[in-house]
Amino acid sequence: MRNNSILKLIIVILVIATCAVLAYNEVRNDTIRTGIDIRGGVSAILEPDIAKGSLSDQDIDKGLESAKTILGKRLDAKNIFDRSINVDTGNDRITVEIPWAAGETNFNPQDTINELGKTALLTFQEVDRTLVDEFGRYLPTGKIILQGTQVKDAYPAADETMGWVVALELDPSGTEAFAEATGRLKDQPIAIFMDEQFISAPIVNDRIDGGNAVITGQANATEAAELAATIRSGSLPFRLIATKVDSISPQLGEGAMNVAVNAGIVAFFLICLFMILVYRLPGLIANIALLGLVTLTILCIAWTGISITLPGIGGIILSVGMGVDANVIIFERIKEELRAGKTLRAAIEQGFNRAFASVLDSNVTTLITAVVLYIMGSGPIKGFALTLGVGVVFSFLTAVTATKLMLQGVTGIKAFQNKWLYGVTGGK
Repeated sequence: MRNNSILKLIIVILVIATCAVLAYNEVRNDTIRTGIDIRGGVSAILEPDIAKGSLSDQDIDKGLESAKTILGKRLDAKNIFDRSINVDTGNDRITVEIPWAAGETNFNPQDTINELGKTALLTFQEVDRTLVDEFGRYLPTGKIILQGTQVKDAYPAADETMGWVVALELDPSGTEAFAEATGRLKDQPIAIFMDEQFISAPIVNDRIDGGNAVITGQANATEAAELAATIRSGSLPFRLIATKVDSISPQLGEGAMNVAVNAGIVAFFLICLFMILVYRLPGLIANIALLGLVTLTILCIAWTGISITLPGIGGIILSVGMGVDANVIIFERIKEELRAGKTLRAAIEQGFNRAFASVLDSNVTTLITAVVLYIMGSGPIKGFALTLGVGVVFSFLTAVTATKLMLQGVTGIKAFQNKWLYGVTGGK
């Protein structure tokens, strides 16, 4: 049992050390994408490529709103939350601002704006049940039933029996093609894709004539409205062209980021010093766990491509504070158990058990706040919420798992069994 505990101690330290090396390499290789406020980015004006007078003002405004929706979804998929997308209805155009890509060296604004891709193409395709990704979602087969250009309109609607649905209106060619396909593919799914990205796969209940159809399975009005906007984006009556692309200067600059990072490093070392002076050996172990928290958060940001902003850095620092808070609660409980005469191993076990509810409550409430900020916020607020949420999850795991395993490991070493090392004076 004692040897197993020491082995777990060594494994945890090696894992944290490995994560630290990987995180250092990510930072050194500049693979973390920074926001507009730190490194600047690109500003572009997108305008519809249409003949003057070919569409009404209402149709143009509707198309621009759909384009805004699809651009936002594409940037969300790349974890680029520090962005600005605005529709200028007065001048019939969209203005977009996005940060530079990670590791950018030539700073070509046109290359960066190309991340938005081409105008969205919606397709309804036959499926091959053997062609699915790792999440079980259908992959494109190329057997196109109809395209978004054949959908005249899509809008959310409430049905008494089916709940929220997306209603479709097809043009004559779409009506004919959809009727033939639904008659042939009865009781089979038809997959909907946007630029090769899977959206949904409704089951065909019966042949659909008349040019009207519904997509079921929407959880609520918001989800139905988003899917309707996405489908309308696939049937835009015009393509968008970038009439102006410029580089934009950082709002605060890398100097501000360096100040924030340096402040975080200084604060981290001061926290480490405090934990060692007050809690001695458990404090040292907590510092190792906090290092694991920071490195895991950095790796998560780097590997997912999240753009980090100054508020995002603040979220990481705040999550470190949550980790310290959890360890303080746990160590105070352990000291109470030791003063009550418990053995070292029993005190550690009881300390963690008695502190667990408090630690869980504080982390859950903070996580709820992060989720609400992510859902309701935009731009840098989303980035802050994401880094805070990720940090809180890792904070909880390192505090209740890594710290506990390391403490149990050191208790198996005779030199570390003196109660003074755990912040309690008097006795061994």
